Amino acid sequence: MTVCPAEPLSTVLPYQSPSNVYYDLPKTKLLYSYEHAIHGFAARLSASQAEELRHQPGILSVIPDSISQLQTTRSLQFLGLADSWGIWPNTNYGEDIIIGILDSGIRPDHPSFSDAGLSPVPSSWRGGCETALDFPSGSCNRKLIGARSYYGGYEESMRRSLEEMGESRSPTDDDGHGTHTASTAAGSVVRSAGFYEYATGEAKGVAIKARIAAYKVCWGGGCFDSDILAAMNQAISDGVHVLSLSLGRSPARHYYEDPIAIAAFHAAERGILTSASAGNSGPSYGTVANIAPWILSVGASTIDREFPTDVVLGDGSILQGVSLYHGNPLVNALLPLVYASGAGNRFCRQGELVPSMVTGKIVVCDVGGNTGGVAKGYAVHLAGGVGMILANTEEQVEELKSEAHLIPATMVGVTNGNIIKNYVRSQLAPTATIIFRGTVVWITPSAPRVGVFSSRGPNVITPEILKPDVIAPGVNILAAWSKFANPSRFDGNIDKRRVDFNIISGTSMACPHVSGIAALLRKARPYWSPAAIKSAIMTTAYNVDNNGSNIVDLATGVASTPFAHGSGHVDPNKALNPGLVYDMGTSDYVQFLCSIGYTQTRIAVFVSNPESCRPGITPGDVNYPSFSVVFSRQRTVVTHTRRVRKVESTAAAVYTVTGIPPEFVEVKVTPDKLAFDQYSDTLSYQVTFTSAAIETIGNTTSAFGYLEWTDGQQHIVRSPIAVLWNRDPWVDAM
Repeated sequence: MTVCPAEPLSTVLPYQSPSNVYYDLPKTKLLYSYEHAIHGFAARLSASQAEELRHQPGILSVIPDSISQLQTTRSLQFLGLADSWGIWPNTNYGEDIIIGILDSGIRPDHPSFSDAGLSPVPSSWRGGCETALDFPSGSCNRKLIGARSYYGGYEESMRRSLEEMGESRSPTDDDGHGTHTASTAAGSVVRSAGFYEYATGEAKGVAIKARIAAYKVCWGGGCFDSDILAAMNQAISDGVHVLSLSLGRSPARHYYEDPIAIAAFHAAERGILTSASAGNSGPSYGTVANIAPWILSVGASTIDREFPTDVVLGDGSILQGVSLYHGNPLVNALLPLVYASGAGNRFCRQGELVPSMVTGKIVVCDVGGNTGGVAKGYAVHLAGGVGMILANTEEQVEELKSEAHLIPATMVGVTNGNIIKNYVRSQLAPTATIIFRGTVVWITPSAPRVGVFSSRGPNVITPEILKPDVIAPGVNILAAWSKFANPSRFDGNIDKRRVDFNIISGTSMACPHVSGIAALLRKARPYWSPAAIKSAIMTTAYNVDNNGSNIVDLATGVASTPFAHGSGHVDPNKALNPGLVYDMGTSDYVQFLCSIGYTQTRIAVFVSNPESCRPGITPGDVNYPSFSVVFSRQRTVVTHTRRVRKVESTAAAVYTVTGIPPEFVEVKVTPDKLAFDQYSDTLSYQVTFTSAAIETIGNTTSAFGYLEWTDGQQHIVRSPIAVLWNRDPWVDAM
């Protein structure tokens, strides 16, 4: 190993255990050398070697390898995308923009990756296409223009080869997740798509003519930092325009310890926007992932399509659930009904149900207990049950996730679940049946709504940066699937079904929707920076559902807050012409790192020659399209500065400010008008936030509002405001 002091390096070490405990290894091994995403390398080192390396001149940081996890016929219509107007025809569907998908690989022979009608591969592309027995020569084409796999960190950490673990070294997708996300972002048009009889129609990606470069970084044991960093390093070199990462790690780490944040910084320097999933750790607060201000963090929402079922009870009650069951229906006659709590195990764990109590019956099982819905249904089947009602508890409330059950089964929310359980308890011979209704669009409840699982803010590292940034369709999304994976992702020896399309949920599904939108904007505005594209997406997002009411949070049943939906739900057509943008570059991000107390050594992980830190700058002064204000007893007045650039630089315009302040906060904007002419396309303003007295606030810990700039015509540039009262300093000072 050679380390050059003149070229500062960072090191990523292979993951060793959940607690990041190092074990002495027999010998060192170089895994990757990074040039574009970061200056450094990944290597297998002993604990003593790692410690010694930390103290060598020119070494900026030594970071243990860790694991991230993998977190559409109707969703595009729900986004308002149309062939006749808006962003699609104005960008020729994102033609020639290259999206780098970091995921579990890709299925190259899927019709969603057909290159029919596409022009030649863009001349700017510098990447390659790996081949193998299951990924033969010719797998790449004018749609799937590149494919690579990265497994060095994974193999080292597992201490076994991929072959020993039964996994393929090629970019082939054995899981289905990568194929799903890639086709959502940029899949070609596929007619007569659907999951069996569900969600049938025409499937296509958000950026239909964009090109895909697939980087396989996720394996059976997860997605390892060293492999992700190697792929991001290669993607930057290959010439991608957008990076899409439907993966992440919770809780969030400091930026200098997060290889994704470091690599995304270097990508932004080169004009590449990184879109990443916000995580599936909701509804707990402070769980949002991918929180760096140069990353576009995406939460998950519902769309206006469901797959309803009716649970009909013996007393005539009809209660709605959802299901993707495909097979013979239950007989119309009412069948005996039992709650699994009195039949062995309320979570319906395999082997714990009493056959004599469930045979021939529909079984009510509770969600949870570390057992998935399909597995619960199979346990019911093994015990002799003929159907299942999967009931949410207070943790999942009313969120309904459609699943490809192996037996007649449905999921119901906590309210309906409690009604069913109370019915079972009150009857000597309770009965029920399940009727499957197929696919229904434009039904109640309204959409979008924020998914319960979608990770929530505030940002635990820098609360002055509001995260997530936006929400996008992520619940029950149809997209392409791998032929090597079954639709339930249950035991492959039991579920032998194979499908071309599947319906799944997660912020992983939301992220590629936004990656596709970013690709369309990159095509429309080729000279915009990643920050400008991000700003356009955020400031044009909306906060009302299709009934005109505030977007509901499924975790609470009431209006969601910016900690759940960020700036709101994406609107790709409005993002095409946002009026104003909040732009940022490398210098802005460096000053942000200065403002949070990073030393020059830590900042050097991001830039080779850090500029000097300006005095007096605060994290809230970064030119972000949203506001997050932190008050304490010592800090009751906060002023943030912003600058905006007019998109149509040749036209004069006057923007006036309006909005609603958060409760207990006075908001003053100076100036309250921004007058642009042909000579001034960038103007600044200040916002001063003043907190009410602690005696007035009481036990309130957060509040929300918004600020809008409007030209009185077609442009409304909206920024959410989140306010936090840091309770500890208040108490300590009393």
